[in-house]
Amino acid sequence: MTAGPHFLVEILLPTAAGDGTLIEREWFEQLLAELTAKFGGATSFVRTPGEGLWHSGGETQRDNIAVIEVMVDRLEPEFWKALRARFERELSQQEVVIRAHEIKRL
Repeated sequence: MTAGPHFLVEILLPTAAGDGTLIEREWFEQLLAELTAKFGGATSFVRTPGEGLWHSGGETQRDNIAVIEVMVDRLEPEFWKALRARFERELSQQEVVIRAHEIKRL
């Protein structure tokens, strides 16, 4: 990584599509390979999915999520915006969260 600010980009993805179909492990592996080719590396937390809860329409919704992390030297907002739109379309989701945090390497 170069000198200057660095960012950790986190992609929060459901483990099942909007219709309830489980997302195949190969789909996550393909994504990891794609991100590694573009950014030089990526980490996935697919084996132990997290659990997400949120309120919608007076009910509590539940999702199992996988997290993909990528460390980057600079943010490319248009790339991430397009990737988020692709995930929402492919996985039949209203919203997929992709967030970035500035990090300081210790």
